[in-house]
Amino acid sequence: MSAPGFDARPLTDPVDGATARAYRKQLLATGRAPKTAGWAAGCLVVGVVGVFGLVVVNLIFRLVFAPFFEGSAPNGVGSIAIILVVALIAAGLTALIVRAYRNGGVRWYRLDHFARANGMTWFPQASDPPLPGMIFSLGSSRTATDILRGEQPRMVEFGNYRYTTGSGKNRTTHRWGYVAIRLHTPLPHIVLDAEGNNTFLGTNLPQSFDRHQRLSLEGDFDRYFSLYCPQGYEQDALYLFTPDIMARFIDNAAQLDIEIVDDWMFLYGKRDFSTLDPRTWGWLFSVVGALMDKLAQWERWRDDRLAMPAAGTPASAPLSGEPGTALPFTPPVEALRPPPGVAPGGRRLKRAVPWATILIGGGILVVWIGLQSGVMNAIFSR
Repeated sequence: MSAPGFDARPLTDPVDGATARAYRKQLLATGRAPKTAGWAAGCLVVGVVGVFGLVVVNLIFRLVFAPFFEGSAPNGVGSIAIILVVALIAAGLTALIVRAYRNGGVRWYRLDHFARANGMTWFPQASDPPLPGMIFSLGSSRTATDILRGEQPRMVEFGNYRYTTGSGKNRTTHRWGYVAIRLHTPLPHIVLDAEGNNTFLGTNLPQSFDRHQRLSLEGDFDRYFSLYCPQGYEQDALYLFTPDIMARFIDNAAQLDIEIVDDWMFLYGKRDFSTLDPRTWGWLFSVVGALMDKLAQWERWRDDRLAMPAAGTPASAPLSGEPGTALPFTPPVEALRPPPGVAPGGRRLKRAVPWATILIGGGILVVWIGLQSGVMNAIFSR
């Protein structure tokens, strides 16, 4: 994101259809874009034409041959009308599929040129992205799409993300938008669960955390976020979330869930972030810009636990046999600090046991067993 200013014009400027088709063809030829999109569109067209074709053939067969087998001819006008309606529906669906496929080229063209105009690079998709955030390790068919990545002054990535859970009729696709910001220093695992996007059932995050790890902060921060940090890292969280940083999060990111893990910070939302909407991009850029200049404060943090000497080892030792011998030089102050990193106890939050889900599932199982065995009927028949 090294561009001098936010430029959203490529998202809305007119794009010639021939230019978009040539651009898509170039992406496919160079391997930058997956060829599965074309195959999927082709399969949909074949499926639609096949299904409606069978309906039309069946109607024509009945119209032509019914008198020979049933002794009476069907209503010819009605059958022809049905055939025409079915044919029109099939043609309309086919046209919509083809148009959506072609518009995909326009979308790619716009996002690619928008990325270039703002100092970033666009990637159509990435399977199973190797990111440590909580949403990236769940389910199957994990895919990030429409990825925009900037490298300077630090790596920032915007994208849409999909993964699936369950199978068969219980198969569910989960949709997220994310912003990934690379930090220069690993930090403790901290989650800010935004209160504004939760429901009466609780958090909208795919994971929940042990309530003993929740830390209350000063002011109105708890009205907007629930902060979770590993036990024993409360003072570290207070060091990181100073009043000015808390104000930045409240003013700019109150509708986003935030996760700090390893040397990354993730912003999550349950909707697409990488779109053709200039307002969405303007909002995301403003959020990242508001947080960016505060990250340098975080990168001065060090985990004092990494500086603790091993058991039985003195914290310092003289250079010679004489106790208290002074060094013949002045060591650099930075060398006296712990190295960058996080002790094992702070690297991951403890997950919460989903007691509510277990109890509800157990209750349903008990009721089902009771109904199957006749116990429930016996109880209620008294």
